[in-house]
Order: sequence, then structure tokens, then C-alpha cells
Amino acid sequence: MASMRVLTQRSFGETSRRDTWWVQPMVVFLGLSAFIGYTTWAAFQGVNYFHDEGGAHYLSPFYSPLLFGQGNEPRWFASDRPSFWPEWLIFSPAFLILIGPAGMRFTCYYYRGAYYKAFWADPPSCAVGEPRKSYWGENRLPLIFQNAHRYFFYPAAIFVLILTYDAYCAMWFHSPDGDAQFGMGVGSIVLALNALFLGGYTFGCHCSRHLIGGYLDCLSKAPVRKKCYDCVSSLNNRHMQWAWVSLVWVAFTDVYVRLCSMGVWTDWRIF
Repeated sequence: MASMRVLTQRSFGETSRRDTWWVQPMVVFLGLSAFIGYTTWAAFQGVNYFHDEGGAHYLSPFYSPLLFGQGNEPRWFASDRPSFWPEWLIFSPAFLILIGPAGMRFTCYYYRGAYYKAFWADPPSCAVGEPRKSYWGENRLPLIFQNAHRYFFYPAAIFVLILTYDAYCAMWFHSPDGDAQFGMGVGSIVLALNALFLGGYTFGCHCSRHLIGGYLDCLSKAPVRKKCYDCVSSLNNRHMQWAWVSLVWVAFTDVYVRLCSMGVWTDWRIF
């Protein structure tokens, strides 16, 4: 009689795998922790997010669109803070706009799988024991909020368009008399790549695929929409790569603008 192996509930971390399965969740944990730590710090600063020396106009993506600001910054409203904000409470323009992009990433299908493993160990990796014996799912609080991903897509898409406009503005250099001349600096390239990477991540999302044509029964009957669907699908095939590249680059863009505004780095004017 053939022997039968009885599968039992693994204890936390128990596995028969012999590979270094723990490396990926550890790297994800360190990477996301560093990003969350830096963005939180940068958001609370409320300064050094706009560089305008040498005629350049570089705005950090963490503060765009700049609804409130100080001095000659391209703010939307002529005030340094909204009237409804309590005077005793610390304020930063980043507080008003980060919820959209943050919500998009936090509820993203890829990031869910990444931080479930890295932060919650649910599970730590495939075929590795979990710290809990029951399945939580995403059908009750707090994980039911993950279903809001489809709605976060819309403000995130708008932010990509705004950042694209910021990249365009970064290609016009202003003289002291107010004239603007088209040019290119290193900061211009940094902001342009930021918009490109965030666009590749956002518009390669599953929500974007569904919006364009995922709900159609026969895409071949809508040739234009099928072309768009195929384009978005090609982005979606590398959604993980777009997610990480855009994450790292948006943080670097803030670092670049911040250090230039502080005079630590000098923006090199290409032409």
C-alpha cells in the first residue's frame, strides 16, 4: 500500500523549502519602511519643496498641486494654510494631497501581496507557516477598505496629469524680467521621468484595464479600444517593476528638489 503524507497546520515560519525564501519579504519590508519613513518626514517639513533659482521652477511631487504656500511659490490660493485648519495644529501643504497617491499604492493589488508577506506575514512566503490559523480575507474591517482601490485610481490618474504639467513647467526657465525660455536642466529630466514612471504604474493598473475595455464581452468589435487595452495590458505585464521604479523615483525627485532648494546641490543647465 502506498504511503500517504498527512498535511498538518504549519507553525509560524515552518517550511520544507530550502531556498532563501525570506530575502524577498525582507527587502520589501526594508524598502517600504524606508519610503514610508522618508515621505512622512518630508511631508511634515513644509519647506524646501520648491526650487526657483537660475530661472528654474521645480516643484516636489509630494507637494503638487501646491494648494497653499509661501512667497513666490506657484500656489493655488493666496494663503499659507486653509482657513479651516486649526492654528495650534501643525500644517504642511503635503497633508492635503498625499492621501490620493497613498491610497492608490496602499490598496494596489501588487502592493497588497507584497506587504501582506513583509509586514503581516500573511503568509511570510509560499508554503511557509503563518502566525495565525484563521483566514482573514478582505470581506470585513479593516481589510474591506482594500475594495476602494478602484476609486483611488481616479485621483491618482489626475495627479499623474498634474505632475506631467509640472514637468512641462520645469522645461521653461524664467529671466528676471519675466520672460520664459524653453530649456532643459537635470531637474527637468528628473521631473519628466517621475511623471513617466508614475504614469506607467498608474495606467498599467488593473483598474485602468477594466475601465478601458475589461468589461467588454468582445474587444474585437471595438478596434480602437482594443489597441488601448493592449497598450495598458503591456504595462500591466510589468506592473511590479513599474511599482518599484516609480516608488523609488518619486522619493528621489523630492530629494533632488529639496537639496537644490537648500543649496546643497546645484542644478546643471543642459541648454
